[in-house]
Amino acid sequence: MIRASHIAVKLYSRVPGPESNYLFSVPLTSLRACILYSVLLILSLAGCAEPKEEPIWENVKIGDLAPKDGGKMPQIQLLKTINLDVHIVEIPAENIDKIDRIRKRLYIRPLRLTNYRAFTANSFLVRSGQMEMWNEIYEMLIAAEGQRITKVSLMLPDGQDETIAITGLDGPRTIFYTSINDSKEGANVGPGIFGLRIKVGKIPGSKDVCDVIAYPVFTLPITSTMPQIESRVKLREFNFTAAAFGLRMRPGDFVFLGPKEYISDQTALGGLFFSKPQDGLFFNQTEHKPPERKPSVRIFLLVCTGINY
Repeated sequence: MIRASHIAVKLYSRVPGPESNYLFSVPLTSLRACILYSVLLILSLAGCAEPKEEPIWENVKIGDLAPKDGGKMPQIQLLKTINLDVHIVEIPAENIDKIDRIRKRLYIRPLRLTNYRAFTANSFLVRSGQMEMWNEIYEMLIAAEGQRITKVSLMLPDGQDETIAITGLDGPRTIFYTSINDSKEGANVGPGIFGLRIKVGKIPGSKDVCDVIAYPVFTLPITSTMPQIESRVKLREFNFTAAAFGLRMRPGDFVFLGPKEYISDQTALGGLFFSKPQDGLFFNQTEHKPPERKPSVRIFLLVCTGINY
């Protein structure tokens, strides 16, 4: 019997030279090993293919995508605020008589005044209205050459207040006014900020009605949140409560606050609050006149835009 290990394969050498016809033999087992080694060498040089990556959604069940709390969405806690917009409009002082037409179209009954005589003696005039009257009132202001200077939006929590700066006092000054006792008095203030303070409060048992109080105030700019600093600033404030007003407001209600007459004196409460020390530049939109600089007065329109309670 011939064993496989003894089988030889005859190979001819192709090397040129005198030994080109030399015949040699290789065992079959060695040949097989040589072929296997060659195959493994080729595979190692070619590299192994990377395993196919499964999609990220492979083997994911619908239950895995459901919220862990049974599908209930987290509830968003809305900030509880009373939202107000304050429009500041300027008209030429020469057209102040046209405010009387606006006064007759609005209401005074919902308003609360500390002392009506003192309020009017300081040249303050206030009325209220509803949003369906807004366009008509605004058109009257445009006819009086009115132009909106700015709008301030407030979001006030219950019991909080905000002061809208009207003018800055760069030094000490005495502001003369009629007090709630109908007496002429003077407040020594400054330097600081003179403005309109607005305070809001919710009414128990009513979600769509709020209480609004506003009055002129002299205050200092607060640059610190420390309670001790704030309390010291409060001590130096002066509230002109003789010109305060209050009312209950619903979304869509607005307040018209303007001067009863033109007062140019910047030491008088009504003059400092409503009249500008510099002339304003007015563009007559109805008569298409060239721009003119004229003495002007401010008018405040306070609008309740929302109650979130």
